[in-house]
Amino acid sequence: MFLENTVNHTEQFGWIEVICGSMFSGKTEELIRRLNRAKFAKQKIEIFKPIIDVRYDEEKVVSHDENEIRSTPVPAAANIPLLANGCDVIGIDEAQFFDDEIVSVCNNLANSGMRVIVAGLDMDFQGRPFGPMPNLMATAEYVTKVHAVCTRTGNLAHYSFRKSSNDDSIVLLGETDKYEPLSRAAYYKAIQQQKSEQISAEKKEELKNKD
Repeated sequence: MFLENTVNHTEQFGWIEVICGSMFSGKTEELIRRLNRAKFAKQKIEIFKPIIDVRYDEEKVVSHDENEIRSTPVPAAANIPLLANGCDVIGIDEAQFFDDEIVSVCNNLANSGMRVIVAGLDMDFQGRPFGPMPNLMATAEYVTKVHAVCTRTGNLAHYSFRKSSNDDSIVLLGETDKYEPLSRAAYYKAIQQQKSEQISAEKKEELKNKD
């Protein structure tokens, strides 16, 4: 369990916490938990999310378990410092969708004395590091990696498998209709099966066109 850092009032510096993992691993749930603890302690908090994330609610941050907390949608990382004045704790959800400036924004906020809690996917559907997340994890004081449960094996899952191979866009919002959490072994098998099905479909299309 994560334990909050002890605030050193002589230094006047904050810190960065990153919560990362696959889809359905409880990242947002953990973000909300930490923010609610800070709110209970009468600390001033502000939560931000990318404006493109409208899956559950346009303004609230909502977990898969339907826990929610009020947030401010912003179009770019540069908007966050303008709205964070006077806060003790800053929460940022779905950080992988922000531009690379989010890294310097988080560090500047921490350097100004704020506690910055960031949640996001560490890998995209292709199993590659996602956007600014690697740099955020590298510069953070604390990194918590959470896991989902593999839908095919029951083991720990840290891959977000996209069920359809028809869309190669890195950013594709969706829930269980488009994604499922898989373990390393299950993910590898699913990718191989998907490629095989795609090759078969292409061959059938070629034969159809010849006829």
